[in-house]
Amino acid sequence: MAGISTSFLGFFIVVLCCCASTMVQATEYAVYKDPKRPLGARIKDLMERMTIEEKIGQMVQIERANATAEIVNKFYIGSVLSGGGSVPAPQATPRQWIDTVNKIQEGALSTRLGIPIIYGIDAVHGHNNVYNATIFPHNVGLGVTRQVHEKIGIATAHEVRATGIPYAFAPCIAVCRDPRWGRCYESYSEDPKIVRAMTEIISGLQGDLPDKSWLGRPYVGGKDKVAACAKHYVGDGGTVKGINENNTIVSQHELFSIHMPAYYNSIIRGVSTIMASYSSLNGVKMHANQELLTGFLKNRLNFRGFIISDWQGIDRITSPPHANYTYSIQASILAGIDMVMIPYDYPEFIDGLTNLVNKNVIPVSRIDDAVKRILRVKFTMGLFEKPLADDSQADFLGAQEHRDLAREAVRKSLVLLKNGKSAYAGPILPLPSKVLRILVAGTHADNLGYQCGGWTIEWQGLSGNNLTSGTTILKAIKDTVDPSTQVVFNENPDPAFINSNDFAYAIIVVGEQPYAETFGDNLNLTLPAPGPDTIKNVCSHIKCVVVVVSGRPLVIEPYLESMDALVAAWLPGTEGQGVADVLFGDYGFTGKLARTWFKRVDQLPMNVGDAHYDPLFPFGFGLTTQPINQPSPK
Repeated sequence: MAGISTSFLGFFIVVLCCCASTMVQATEYAVYKDPKRPLGARIKDLMERMTIEEKIGQMVQIERANATAEIVNKFYIGSVLSGGGSVPAPQATPRQWIDTVNKIQEGALSTRLGIPIIYGIDAVHGHNNVYNATIFPHNVGLGVTRQVHEKIGIATAHEVRATGIPYAFAPCIAVCRDPRWGRCYESYSEDPKIVRAMTEIISGLQGDLPDKSWLGRPYVGGKDKVAACAKHYVGDGGTVKGINENNTIVSQHELFSIHMPAYYNSIIRGVSTIMASYSSLNGVKMHANQELLTGFLKNRLNFRGFIISDWQGIDRITSPPHANYTYSIQASILAGIDMVMIPYDYPEFIDGLTNLVNKNVIPVSRIDDAVKRILRVKFTMGLFEKPLADDSQADFLGAQEHRDLAREAVRKSLVLLKNGKSAYAGPILPLPSKVLRILVAGTHADNLGYQCGGWTIEWQGLSGNNLTSGTTILKAIKDTVDPSTQVVFNENPDPAFINSNDFAYAIIVVGEQPYAETFGDNLNLTLPAPGPDTIKNVCSHIKCVVVVVSGRPLVIEPYLESMDALVAAWLPGTEGQGVADVLFGDYGFTGKLARTWFKRVDQLPMNVGDAHYDPLFPFGFGLTTQPINQPSPK
């Protein structure tokens, strides 16, 4: 009897152990952690496990400068960004970037549920914050090409992933209707059809949607792709007088025929996120526009990704900014903002939103909608399966094939506006590369920072040749001409210098200094000094080709007659060799204006199709040349 009892006891213990083991396994297993389970089931499972504190944390995006693993862990932060110029160290390497991202990520992974952060960065013309990255032409130039945009998206995604970052705040799909706007160079064109076509860059950044994908669902196609962000929703390119963050006054027809179409295509392409605009639409701040954020974008267009605010965007709902922050939180979240970019004051936002939820001013259902959208993007990106970055993509940063692509984009973005003083004189371009001596002049000929413009290494851009790796237009000229040709550079030569040298011709490179956003708003758009004097001094003495480096058309008519040739080079980026390729005839000029070139600033705004259309150079204009040389393989 005792033996039977002992056996039974042993059996009972074994059963208990098995049950306990099964219970442990059941506790360890979570549907949201299983990549084999359907996306909806994973989202539902995780949402059911989350507290209100964890949900609100997911809606917060903070700046790298104050994002530590401890802070991310404590506040359950959902996202971190690097703003313009925000880097781990000067000239940081891919490894330094990866280590920074991963240290922050480890804070998120050590939380109770281990929800990874999504790290974002402004990669608006290549990976422009990062030393040694390929800097492509700004969008104003890419619109001229009418092509190469998907390839640029692919290359940019590779370089962003090279630094361990999975999210890019690009593309800007604003339709700039007034070049006085300081962000006009971020716009592909004044023509919504061109901007709409350029949304193909989203497929390059994120990958092509699989067949039978659900309309509006975000998509990111692997570890060499990044989540994209269509911005700035909506109408930011149509503000009164082009003043940044101002009011866009449009009819329903103008809104839906000019400013909205590119968003249709972005959603069709599976864009992961959309950023709200600082600007107002017919007097209503876009960050608080429930009708267009929730009613139209989410409900009508079925956008299933998340809507993110701009930098301190909800603060700007009031004037002055942050004057009534509780109201700003309430208005923006109820309007449909899902993730809030609060670089510094995140505790205030978290406390404020929590109080509004506790008081039932903001329903939990609105919080749940925001968090589901954020989690949908994170699951789709594969962040839960591979939250930590590695250096497997590091060699893509500044890769030669990307620089070759950027050089091609530069060639195709150039617009030849004048070629020869008269039909009798004949064209001056392409230039002969074998002559005794040529003059290169102008503030922008030997300045990589000017060539790249704003949003390059620093938010407002930089001057000089030490900001990153690249080729200035001067160096490109020297590398292109015959070895026997002497290239003389003088930034602003006087007539005596010109007359004392036997120059065959001159190339003058002038334009705007770098700027970004409101700092670029300009109500007169004159060619900055000493550009006009340089043109006058040089072109009155020898044959001259003027190359304008700018983020938009400028007042150029007063100087046009003195020039033998005029080229719009926009903001070409690091690969200045592309300019020389076309000047000297290795390739022909093919670019056509994607923006109207006005005569006088008092004509603005003036866009193709307007009744009062009287441009200096019309939309679509661009002279062509044929290549005269066999380009060497480069």
